[in-house]
Amino acid sequence: MNRIIQKEQFSEKVVKLVVEAPEVAKARKPGHFVIVRCGSGGERIPLTIADADVAAGTVTLVVQNVGVSTAKICALEVGDSLTDLVGPLGRATDIGRRDGTVVCCGGGVGVAPLLPIIKAFKEAGNRVVSILAARNSQLIILEDEVRRYSDELIVMTDDGSAGAKGLVTDGLRRVLDGGDVAEVVAIGPAIMMKFVALLTKEYGIPTVCSLNTIMVDGTGMCGACRVNVGGRMRFVCVDGPEFDAHQVDFDEMMMRMKAYDAQK
Repeated sequence: MNRIIQKEQFSEKVVKLVVEAPEVAKARKPGHFVIVRCGSGGERIPLTIADADVAAGTVTLVVQNVGVSTAKICALEVGDSLTDLVGPLGRATDIGRRDGTVVCCGGGVGVAPLLPIIKAFKEAGNRVVSILAARNSQLIILEDEVRRYSDELIVMTDDGSAGAKGLVTDGLRRVLDGGDVAEVVAIGPAIMMKFVALLTKEYGIPTVCSLNTIMVDGTGMCGACRVNVGGRMRFVCVDGPEFDAHQVDFDEMMMRMKAYDAQK
């Protein structure tokens, strides 16, 4: 059992949970995720680790209420416990010094897994430009934390209620037109990552995306998280969650995820 130490409500359907998990906190790296379960018959939910405190033995998770199982997790309070928390899983982000600016694009709750990546790139000596995007100001999360580790922060909202009005690609194009971009990292809804990849391909900028697909066991045994990357079948849980965004078949991935939603 993993006890909840702290809870913060980001919005009506998004919460931050700080959870006891000392072994995971010690082993995790940027890009890693965990699988959690609430209740003995609960569904297995993959969540990327947003932060960790080794001294306190905790990890930070950001959860969006999108169904029955995530609703149960979001309803937990301080002192309650998750039934299971397994990890860290997946491959860590390739962090290092880049010859040029690293641009990190986060959409919605995708900002949570992006935060440790932003922090790690900055601590490795890179110039980091972060772009946060959401439908409106109420859905922008972790802005202060991202700003702390960014040389420049751009906020984009569909309705213009925070930052500039427009999509993440509008902000990204401005940065790309400025030149000296070495790499782009994108985490968010699949449709967002698809259009970020299409844009950066125009400029010939290497781009990494982090996929959060249908996932069951998290060890590569079930095959539920398969995606087509460069014409090859890959498993997000063991081969990812990060891939070359220019090689991902986003249309096929979104079709599979839509079919899953339709069966619920």
